[in-house]
Amino acid sequence: MATSPALQESAGRSGVAGVLEHVDPSLGLEELIARFDAIYREANGSIEQIPWAHRQPCPAMMAWLDAEASSLVRPGARVAVVGCGLGEDACALADRGYEVVAFDAAPSAIQWATRLHPGRGVQFQEANLLDVPSRLQKRFDLVVEVHTLQALPPAYRHDLAAGMASLLNGKGILLAIARGRDPAVALTELEGPPFPFTGPELVDVMASCGLDPVRTVDDFLDDNHTPVRRLRGIFRRA
Repeated sequence: MATSPALQESAGRSGVAGVLEHVDPSLGLEELIARFDAIYREANGSIEQIPWAHRQPCPAMMAWLDAEASSLVRPGARVAVVGCGLGEDACALADRGYEVVAFDAAPSAIQWATRLHPGRGVQFQEANLLDVPSRLQKRFDLVVEVHTLQALPPAYRHDLAAGMASLLNGKGILLAIARGRDPAVALTELEGPPFPFTGPELVDVMASCGLDPVRTVDDFLDDNHTPVRRLRGIFRRA
């Protein structure tokens, strides 16, 4: 049974605080990945133990697919889902006829997603955005990033975004969805994860790897019982 959006958000906030509270920004990426991998591994098949696994695709992604994707991405396009976790977003894209590769740096997540979604038409692979395999570079018409950039300390944002940009072919589109925050809250004041963005920060991070916004970044409150500020940006090569 799918969890309600309100319960999803509550679980996400309390669960992440419990297992990844006060992440030291000086930690190396490999250590951070190992922490995420341990959460998947130690859950022992219980999705309820993964605070960010909502058992349904991201509503902000689905709304974009319904309203805008067809004008920017061809039918049957090649799509990469980065930081795919247990694969709900990837499966929703495959169900719409896209050719989907989904990857995560946590091997336990990929193993679980593969078991969870047999026959759904998604290629699940282990890969790291800071070391993107050459077989994946410049291949995709659409790259989907849902809450991946916000999950790691801000020092990694530019390098992670560069990894995402490397996946795009010449006319590719990148969809990025993240929590938003009040610009009055300084980036240096954040204690996470998550590490929310402002709209200009999201644009600047993408600009650093050669991507421009297709249009103004969406900045909205979601429909959770306690609404959460979200950003949704669409980017392509400058």
